[in-house]
Amino acid sequence: MTVARNTILQTKDNGIEILRTAIGHDGSIVTGNRIENIKAGRGGSGQHGNAINAFRAGNVIISGNRISDCDYSAVRGNSASNIQMTGNSITAVREVALYSEFAFEGAVIANNSVDGAAVGVSVCNFNEGGRLAVVQGNMIRNLLPKRPIGTAPDDDAGIGIYIEADTSVTGNLIENAPSFGIMAGWGKYLRDVAITGNVIRKTFIGIGVSVADGAGTALVNTNVISDAPRGAVVGLDHAKPMTPDLAADGATKYVQIVIGANAVR
Repeated sequence: MTVARNTILQTKDNGIEILRTAIGHDGSIVTGNRIENIKAGRGGSGQHGNAINAFRAGNVIISGNRISDCDYSAVRGNSASNIQMTGNSITAVREVALYSEFAFEGAVIANNSVDGAAVGVSVCNFNEGGRLAVVQGNMIRNLLPKRPIGTAPDDDAGIGIYIEADTSVTGNLIENAPSFGIMAGWGKYLRDVAITGNVIRKTFIGIGVSVADGAGTALVNTNVISDAPRGAVVGLDHAKPMTPDLAADGATKYVQIVIGANAVR
């Protein structure tokens, strides 16, 4: 199925839904749509209020859409393997702008622009099997310090990119993130991530990496990190900073975190 060149305004559920009753191949293409003012009129914790929602649908391509003013996500993939979210223009969403969650394997999130969201990109739920992603070439800025009332306001916010497992994050530009430019891992749920070649500006912490017991390997190399007052690279226990700046000269080393030649100022 192809969903293309539609204008969708002022819905109280989702803008476009690609849904399956069981996880499997779908192959839909969603492209060139304009979607605005999407409300979560039925409440919930993310089932509603999304511009584009792919649920249990594999091999879906979501590209070149113009999305603004959503209560939840611009694009949400739930248990949607091999999803591609590319070249979308997104403004003023109030939860995670680009979301790949739960039991998925494979996500490409690339060349999108996000201006205004609680979290720019989230690739998560390794505990549910969520893994394997490329997050590349996105421009993400002006993140919100809190999620709005009614959308889990105590959840994390102000994060440019959040990842957990088997993921490459490269060539992204992140600016004005009140919490983290990039955050990797949640407690022990961290495995084999590479964070390279990103430009991160005006964030409280540039890159936060889990150092909790059981957390896996992270490579942090060749990033430019500017104006991060709490530190360029900081070890975390869940969302709590636990270390001084690991990118500083003489900092404590963690064997599972490889920190290379980052440019910090």
